[in-house]
Amino acid sequence: MPLLRKGAEANLYLEDWHGYKVVKKRRVCKTYRLKVLDVKLRSYRTIHEAQIVHEAKRSGVPTPTIYLVDPKEYTIIMEYVPGKRLKEALEEASSDSRDRLCQISGSQIAMLHQQNIIHGDLTTSNMILTDEDKIFFIDFGLSYYSIELEDFGVDLHLMKRALNSTHYLHADRCFEHVVQGYSRIVGGKRTKDVVQKIREIERRGRYFAGR
Repeated sequence: MPLLRKGAEANLYLEDWHGYKVVKKRRVCKTYRLKVLDVKLRSYRTIHEAQIVHEAKRSGVPTPTIYLVDPKEYTIIMEYVPGKRLKEALEEASSDSRDRLCQISGSQIAMLHQQNIIHGDLTTSNMILTDEDKIFFIDFGLSYYSIELEDFGVDLHLMKRALNSTHYLHADRCFEHVVQGYSRIVGGKRTKDVVQKIREIERRGRYFAGR
């Protein structure tokens, strides 16, 4: 099985499964944990991630279809989504296309937040732009449920940091359009509250960095 990506928590493999091109995600053993705890954590996180991917799809956000969940093997078999990572697509896009893609991603983040889903790792590397011009969200391994404004702010703050790190030439404009897309779904008042929370998070970061 070709290894697509080796992560801290899981490895991703590309394989053929009953005639379908799929990604197999298998959580790896952590030898520093007690064996009984490691087994429980990997099993729980496998089930939890699959559930959140399903709920994200129900919210209207494109996500890979889950074909099989095997908690005993700590494995999820899911649809392989062909396309470019949004990371590359934004760099290659025209200014107007870049604005539009950022607005779409912002709207889809808002759809997740309306269902109290926190992605936990919002970067343009975890979004796939397909030939049909749809943006799929992937890698929900750090996702969780929350109703706290702080968590919504942290999620979008991660997206802002990713844009500044990877797309620094266009980062400010990109994030403005992410926020515009977000506002279209949750409304201006809610968006204002989340943006204010992002500013608080940034101020806290500068305070601790300066100590």
